[in-house]
Amino acid sequence: LSPADSPCALARSCDVILIVLFDSASVHQVLFDKDGICLPESKGKLIIDITTNHPEFAKLAHQKLKELDIAYLEAPVLGSVKPALKGELTMLVSGSYEDFEKSRELTKLIAKKIIYVGDIGNASKLKLLNNLVLGSFMQAICEAVALGEALGFERQTVLEVLQNGAGKSYILDVKSDKLLSKDYSPHFSTELIEKDLSYLEEVIGKEGLFSLSLSSAKNAYRLGVSLGLAKEDFSSLAEIFHLIKSPRDT
Repeated sequence: LSPADSPCALARSCDVILIVLFDSASVHQVLFDKDGICLPESKGKLIIDITTNHPEFAKLAHQKLKELDIAYLEAPVLGSVKPALKGELTMLVSGSYEDFEKSRELTKLIAKKIIYVGDIGNASKLKLLNNLVLGSFMQAICEAVALGEALGFERQTVLEVLQNGAGKSYILDVKSDKLLSKDYSPHFSTELIEKDLSYLEEVIGKEGLFSLSLSSAKNAYRLGVSLGLAKEDFSSLAEIFHLIKSPRDT
């Protein structure tokens, strides 16, 4: 298969179109801008959006596409590069159950487990809640590593203690090699987790809710972005103390 010349050309040749992009603004550009997918020619087709979207955008996209007789499924996945390579992703799907059933033969090639969660917006909300836990775990691990080094311990020693103590977790298992090698080539970037946590903050704020852990994690990754770690893996947060001068150092 050769790449299509444009999103429009791709849409012409496919009955099912999968989208996975950085954020909702990017999806809007591909779906609704003049150089994006040819929506007038996509009547009767199915769009599966794997992007981690803002739930309100997913609802808007679904409504606009429905008016054009284009089906839309919201289908973010849990897991990044390592789980994807092993075929161990989990997919959350919102939208028409009929469209969900029609998509199964394709989506099962992407995800080991597929969970249908009802109305459009639900999949994004649940994905963002998952990423609250993900971001909070990673923040705590990174800060423990950074503090441990600042207190004079070898990074390997800190990680060994965490792996055999309270830090033992799936996220530490998959990120320990990156933390040891300080190879922060992105599997899930700092700017992505910051974007997701900002989306969640807007979602719960609209409902009059708050989360102490959300505020802490979002601000931590926002700090990482401001320190030049935006494109690095979010485990790079372990380097924050190396990048910030304390008042005693100035």
